[in-house]
Amino acid sequence: MGAVVSEYNQNKIHQHKLALWVGIATIIMMFGAFTSAYIVRRAAGNWYEFKLPDIFFLNTLVILASSVTLHWSYRSFVKGMETRYKVLLLTTFVLGLAFVILQYQGWKAMNAMGATFTVNPSSSFVFVISGLHAAHVLGGVAALIVAMVHAFYLPFKPTARRKLRFDLVVQYWHFVDILWVYLVVFFMIQS
Repeated sequence: MGAVVSEYNQNKIHQHKLALWVGIATIIMMFGAFTSAYIVRRAAGNWYEFKLPDIFFLNTLVILASSVTLHWSYRSFVKGMETRYKVLLLTTFVLGLAFVILQYQGWKAMNAMGATFTVNPSSSFVFVISGLHAAHVLGGVAALIVAMVHAFYLPFKPTARRKLRFDLVVQYWHFVDILWVYLVVFFMIQS
């Protein structure tokens, strides 16, 4: 009987990972609903066609780079490479902030081309969807701040608990990155 309990515990998904995955599934459904509504509303007519400002593509490169730096930060943490782990974590944080700033610049570029929030449902959808995504990135930036507090104020020790916490941050960050790539591709296809 003891072997069965032990085997069960080894195969059990950690409750924090399960909670993260449920949250991610919820976010996927929300963005799926918004992109579906975009398609349905576009078919109804009265749709202003415009090209996404190029800054959105630069933004995509920034967020993808942040995923790479965070991945290597985590690997460095696990391998006990303290300095590299901290530098890459800080780099990811800066890239995350750069993404949000570039997102704001993208919205300003849309306004400059006449695709304002209120001019047409097409631009309104882009503002709302990209704004919600930026809010989720800011949630990831907050998680990065917590990770940096752990990195710079706690003694360096890659314990199982700290690995799990950092892994949750990494998984969420990769998710918001993939979500942004999906959204940019979606907007390109739909325009």
